[in-house]
Amino acid sequence: MRRTSPCGSGPGPDGIPRFGRWCLRGSGRLGPALDAFTSNARNRNLRRAQLSFLGAWTAEWAFTVGLGIVAYRSGGAAAVGLVGLLRMVPSAVLAPLLSPLADRGRRERVLVVVSTVRGLATAAAAALVAVDGPVAVVYALAVVSTIAATLFRPAHSALLPSLCHTGHELASANVVRGLLDSAATLIGPRLAAVLLGLSGVEMVFAVSAAASLWSAALVVGLRYDAPPRPDAGRASRLLPEAAEGLRAVASNGGLLLVFGLGAAQALTRGALTVLSVVAAIELLGTGESGVGALMTSVGVGAVLGSLAASLLVSTTHLGRWFALGIGLWGLPLAIVGSVPVEPVALGVLALIGVGNALVDVAGFTLMARMARDEVLARVFGVFESVVALSVGLGSLVASLLVERFDTSTALIVVGLVCPVLATLALSRLGRLDLAVGALDEDVTLLRGVSMLAPLPLPAVEGLARGLRPFEVAAGETVFRQGDTGDEWFVIESGTVDVLGDGQVVTTLGPGEGFGEIALLRDTPRTATVVAREDLHLRALCADHFVPVVLGHPHSTRRAGADVDELLDRFHPHEEE
Repeated sequence: MRRTSPCGSGPGPDGIPRFGRWCLRGSGRLGPALDAFTSNARNRNLRRAQLSFLGAWTAEWAFTVGLGIVAYRSGGAAAVGLVGLLRMVPSAVLAPLLSPLADRGRRERVLVVVSTVRGLATAAAAALVAVDGPVAVVYALAVVSTIAATLFRPAHSALLPSLCHTGHELASANVVRGLLDSAATLIGPRLAAVLLGLSGVEMVFAVSAAASLWSAALVVGLRYDAPPRPDAGRASRLLPEAAEGLRAVASNGGLLLVFGLGAAQALTRGALTVLSVVAAIELLGTGESGVGALMTSVGVGAVLGSLAASLLVSTTHLGRWFALGIGLWGLPLAIVGSVPVEPVALGVLALIGVGNALVDVAGFTLMARMARDEVLARVFGVFESVVALSVGLGSLVASLLVERFDTSTALIVVGLVCPVLATLALSRLGRLDLAVGALDEDVTLLRGVSMLAPLPLPAVEGLARGLRPFEVAAGETVFRQGDTGDEWFVIESGTVDVLGDGQVVTTLGPGEGFGEIALLRDTPRTATVVAREDLHLRALCADHFVPVVLGHPHSTRRAGADVDELLDRFHPHEEE
């Protein structure tokens, strides 16, 4: 007797879809690590998208250093913290409200717009600083730039899966983006330090503006198979669509866990923007250029950490690596507070960069695999909102701790937050690893079906989330010729005979699918399918299967060709 669960899709007990286990095949990890980089270099769209990210985040880090100097000159540590908070609050509010725009139409268009806005706002700030203009206007332009920056990562994070075809390629893309993020962490502050020594803050802002505009130019004209999405012009729907993104996060326990730890990391990051300035000038006595040196140390560690993180591609412990990355964001600050010596500070702050690399690779890959593509930009928008608010709060908390106590105490208190929370979350992250580990088995199973092979990764994962177990005993019938078709099947184990007009036409085995003709041609079943042995199938409802297959030009053409071939095989008696 066959046993099947109701047709449909839904999350598991923890709000996490069933996924396949990632396995590192072979004895060594160097090959997969190298492939993580070469796969991005070979893919023109990924290459341009990744370089765009490098330009955007180099601009952000350089601009942050320059803005910190402007604020410190104006009002000391308290001003740095207040500006950090005021800069982030509008971003926290607007990111989830505007991110639905990236779930409409082509996502790279959002990247072009926000990078151009950032470039123009930063260029205007450079001109104001050059003529000693009002500091308040510089702060206002910084808010505009930061709002745009907050929208960049959700759109970019949601775009990457559509440029990939496998989970390994997506993990590789996040490895490469993590390396570029780390490189930006190194290049941006170092560039700011050099420009501060040679010229001034206005030059830092001008170079940041140029980097943002370069970022916009790179993603103009990306060519890829974008899935059908709603029209981008429906502004009246932004609020309901933003609420859908919030619901997608609130209903998924795995996403909530990653969001909570990400908020702790962002709070520490915000505190670092204040503490790096105060520690360099007041605690270590290295002056304004020392701020850039401290942040450069973070960047060096980030680059080294990203290279090490490339070895994690296709491992099964992304949640635990994520916990380690979160812990490494705080522990070095506590060490600097306890041992305020410049060589020690430069050494241990590099560990923050390592932690940042681990968080980027593990955290963003986990989120991309847990959320549905149609709400992916909104999920990342909510995350950026949480990050922006936490960064602003962290900068304010750090400045208050410095004012109330001293710099060393502030470093120790802030530094202990992430390690403690990461330790407490280890067991849940371990369960998250097990839950997320099942996706690639289903994706690999579906990829073996000819008509599904051309689909981008988000489309295949959408199908995988809708798969349901379906078992048939040996000798029993799966469906009969003439039945109404409402499901498509793929064989997990066992074999079936396909009978046309009572005669065996073909035999199908593991990895092969059947039942698509009735769904795609809207006709009754054209054949009878009987289990030759105990059969383990995965079933997919028509309302999951048909829109995806017919929603992408390449899979539509492949499906049409496959169906024509099957009809020729299943009805040989019709040939004259």
